[in-house]
Amino acid sequence: MLPVGTATTIIEWEKLLLLTYPNFLHAGDHVHLGPGVTAERQTNPAVDLHELPSLDAILLSHYHEDQFDRLVEDSLNRDFLIVTTPHAHRCLTSKNEPFHNVEPLDFFDHLELKSEDSKADKLLPVIKVTAMPGKHIPSGPLAAFIDLLGAVPPTNGWMLGLGYRKVGNGKLQASYRIHISGDTLLVDELKEIPRWLQNERIDLMLIHLGGTTIPGPSAPLIMVTLDAKQGVELMKMMVRKPGWRIE
Repeated sequence: MLPVGTATTIIEWEKLLLLTYPNFLHAGDHVHLGPGVTAERQTNPAVDLHELPSLDAILLSHYHEDQFDRLVEDSLNRDFLIVTTPHAHRCLTSKNEPFHNVEPLDFFDHLELKSEDSKADKLLPVIKVTAMPGKHIPSGPLAAFIDLLGAVPPTNGWMLGLGYRKVGNGKLQASYRIHISGDTLLVDELKEIPRWLQNERIDLMLIHLGGTTIPGPSAPLIMVTLDAKQGVELMKMMVRKPGWRIE
């Protein structure tokens, strides 16, 4: 796994390569986040867009310039696989130059990415991608107002099951599980994740921290992503058994 910067990460499993939240802007570049809201990138990416290895798919939790910058959008082949939310699917497939290979996933829906390189014992490497709950604003009147403005789009997180499946069929033998929080707050909907796991453990969590704020309807700033305190609480929520450790 290679952290590129901000939320952008390259994840590799048995020659399968995923890119999360592609943002390759440089320090000082600006992105538009909503009505009257811009953000400035503070750091440079560890690698530039043209230096990326051959990829199999992009995971995109929502359609926002800080997650999918214009350089990436303009450069990307329109047949490249993007796994994302239903809202982002509508945005990406309705452009003048639409993307043609976009897979929308609602919460707890999944798809599998498979490698064509089988092992000697006829096991295919597989990454099972499952959409997890996420939300920028807790449910209520404020969320309805923000939705009306279109200031922050619907978002999600991801659970990746890295494992093997027997050629032809067979149960997925997951050997490593990664939870990516996505850009979210610590909302009640996240409590559904440990119930969905049914005591299966998470091996690695990639938590998007920052405590991002945007202007509210009556001047005060509204936090729309996890800060450090909420990140710790999210980890406690996911660690369900004594002796479990999340890296």
